[in-house]
Amino acid sequence: MKLSEIVVPDAVVTELAASERDAVVSELVDSLVSAGAITPAQRESVFSSIIERERRGSTGFGKGVAVPHVRHPEADRVSLAVGLSQRGVDFNSLDKQPVYTVFLLVSPADKHEEHLRAMEVIFKNLSMDTFRRFLRQAGSRDEVITLLEEADSRQFTA
Repeated sequence: MKLSEIVVPDAVVTELAASERDAVVSELVDSLVSAGAITPAQRESVFSSIIERERRGSTGFGKGVAVPHVRHPEADRVSLAVGLSQRGVDFNSLDKQPVYTVFLLVSPADKHEEHLRAMEVIFKNLSMDTFRRFLRQAGSRDEVITLLEEADSRQFTA
């Protein structure tokens, strides 16, 4: 599985308007709806499921990244939204630092293996300092998509 296979290009938000966790999740879920990855009827249920998951433990993993995720019974494919914030978001991260990059993943509930593979490829790339730094500097959706494609084709170095 590759990042470019699961990212929804029209759900890449290079400057998040929101500055707090729930509003960021809402904004990224809305981007998936606008892009057609989930339906408007699914929007509230997907949003609520992600927030419920966050309440059980933050997906702000440190180093300026968060990966809110959910396996949802109404999702029909693995979909990834990407959000960037220049000012940072309080995501209750493990390292207590602001989050600048958010990868929001929605997977079908019955595709456990696909969800795990998606999480693996996301974390493999987000663990690379160079990849995180380039993402934070991306100024356009096209730049983000290009970075994801480059990550798929070659390994960033730490």
